[in-house]
Amino acid sequence: MNNMKVDFAPLEIPLQRRLQTAAVAQWIFSFIGLAPLCIFIFFYLLFTRFWLISVLYTVWWFYDYDTPARGGQRVPFVCGLKMWDYMRDYFPIKLVKTADLDPRHNYVLGFHPHGVLVAGAFANFCTYATGFRELFPGLTSYLLMLPLWFRSPFFRNYIMCAGLIPSDKESASYPLRKRGGGNAVVIAVGGAPEALNAHPGTYNVLLTQKKGFIKMAMVHGAHLVPVFSFGENELFDQVENKRGTWLRWTQERLQSIMGISLPLFHARGIFQYSFGLMPYRRPIHTVVGRPIQVQRNEKPATEELDALHQLYMDELSKLFDEHKENYGVDKDTQLNFV
Repeated sequence: MNNMKVDFAPLEIPLQRRLQTAAVAQWIFSFIGLAPLCIFIFFYLLFTRFWLISVLYTVWWFYDYDTPARGGQRVPFVCGLKMWDYMRDYFPIKLVKTADLDPRHNYVLGFHPHGVLVAGAFANFCTYATGFRELFPGLTSYLLMLPLWFRSPFFRNYIMCAGLIPSDKESASYPLRKRGGGNAVVIAVGGAPEALNAHPGTYNVLLTQKKGFIKMAMVHGAHLVPVFSFGENELFDQVENKRGTWLRWTQERLQSIMGISLPLFHARGIFQYSFGLMPYRRPIHTVVGRPIQVQRNEKPATEELDALHQLYMDELSKLFDEHKENYGVDKDTQLNFV
């Protein structure tokens, strides 16, 4: 039996890099373990002398229940924490602007690809680390997240602080209904199913049948903006799960039941480079494309919806082709729509 050699990190790593690793480690934990931990603490407190904390939180939760569906409760202090700068520099992550977005309009930004943990979407649109406010002055971004996560006590407040809102129709539409513009709803269009396709070197976008976000933009007259995040699929390796395998079948069944996908991903560790759940230090360049003007149409015909959907796919392909060689993608590589 061959023993796997573990490549340990050297002891003399600069403090800056250690802080970067710590920032990403807490972010990974918040995705994987923080929600279950918050649920455990909530129920555990009920059986201790601190039971009143959970009781009072439940009462407050009752009155605050609709807050996620009404734009959440972004806290600028949380979005601007130094910790997010360290997370940005770990990869690093860069936000690339290709055109102005007029703050007098509202926008629907389609983010592609989802990747395993949408690192680029979080860093660019939930924190101030990559300069979204400076690049697109007057715009406030709202990243959509599965409604399931907003049912976790305590955790729901943490994610709302960063501008996350539920991905159901009512919650996603709330910022777009505000008159005067200045709101940008960011949707990882491929969602949880696309995470199962997030293998390094692949450029498959789950979009062919995804038309809900197109219709939402039409109903509210919000301009569409394609966004492609180069490097998003390079952060983790994933256990081979081609369609037709028992693993893929199991993952898809669990996704249909739970609403979340369970990619079996791995990369490096905190103190060694051989295995673990920490992402690789690989650059992410999130390119925000040109806006597609959309006229308000509360009851679009099927033909109108299909035409705008095709235009969006064409613009996304064009965005990919214009920038791929700048970020290490071979010029012959094509973006595949699934």
